[in-house]
Order: sequence, then C-alpha cells, then structure tokens
Amino acid sequence: MKTLLAIGLMAALSACTDAEFAKFAALGDSAHVKCWSADNVIFDGRSTGKVTRADTGADGYYFVDQADGALKEVSGNCVVTYGAGR
Repeated sequence: MKTLLAIGLMAALSACTDAEFAKFAALGDSAHVKCWSADNVIFDGRSTGKVTRADTGADGYYFVDQADGALKEVSGNCVVTYGAGR
C-alpha cells in the first residue's frame, strides 16, 4: 500500500512545474510579505505560516504576523516570498 501511494505521489509531482512544486513544498513555511501603495510601503513583515489568498473576487492576502501573533489581512501591490531570510 505504501509503495502504491509513493508511486502515485511521484506521478502527481512529476507533472508539476518547479514553481508549482515549490508552492506545494512551502506549505506551513513562513513568508516575507511586503505591500505598497503607490511608492509607500504599507506593510513589511513575516508570517508564521503559509499566506493565503483572500476570498474569491477579493484582492489581498491573510496570515498570522510573526511580530505580534495577530491575524493580518493586507491588500495592495504585495510580494510574498517564501524561503527568504532563512
């Protein structure tokens, strides 16, 4: 049974691009989140875990902030980077 599961997982992952695999592998990892409004940085921090896209039809993201443990929702021109600053 374990062998069959491993073969299925390998087959599924072999169809992924490197970006899709990295996104899957980042599950649970913290991320650097930086957002701008025009030329002004309106948020710059780290999440405690994965950053999630807001509901369908809405722009923005939500996550728990490492600095204060609060749930944050951000909107704007944001860059979410996994693996930075490790």
